[in-house]
Amino acid sequence: NPEDPNAGTREVLFSRELYIEREDFMVNPPKKYFRMAPGQHVRLKSAYIVRCDSYNTDPSTGEVRELFCSYVPESRSGSDTSGVKAKGTLHWVSAQHAIDAQVRLYDRLFSDENPDGHEDKDFLDFINPDSLKVVASAKVEPGLKNTQPGDRFQFLRLGYFCTDPESTSSHVIFNRTVTLKDSWAKERES
Repeated sequence: NPEDPNAGTREVLFSRELYIEREDFMVNPPKKYFRMAPGQHVRLKSAYIVRCDSYNTDPSTGEVRELFCSYVPESRSGSDTSGVKAKGTLHWVSAQHAIDAQVRLYDRLFSDENPDGHEDKDFLDFINPDSLKVVASAKVEPGLKNTQPGDRFQFLRLGYFCTDPESTSSHVIFNRTVTLKDSWAKERES
């Protein structure tokens, strides 16, 4: 962690094939889209600058399935001499080394900030049906395989998570405890 060198270190494995978040790529991005797109440079967090050269899609759905990228060898994070500019930074995990994990995305229990503040409705009318979403097979770094219940982590751009008490080395489970955005503030603005 560059902000806190005393927090410890970990080995991050890099390989020829990587996973990125699906929402970090767009075929036809809008202006000011700083994630991955055809011909666009992005930095892989703590690694290299890469450019998407091409991609392929599923013939039946049209969904993008695979990206083909080239990396700039002189752009290694911390010793970049390439001169290549990348506006966006993506988190990633090595496909070869990633492990499967279940991720439970907890959100607000109620769809109203003050569910018992309505005289004409019961607070149960405001139960949020999306208060829990489960990602059954997320890909995470192998170093997370042997975490202990209650261990806390920040998953970049996603939020803060802790290891679930039911988690084992063969079935790793993480629970989101805090999102990185205040969804109530966003709703108040609209």
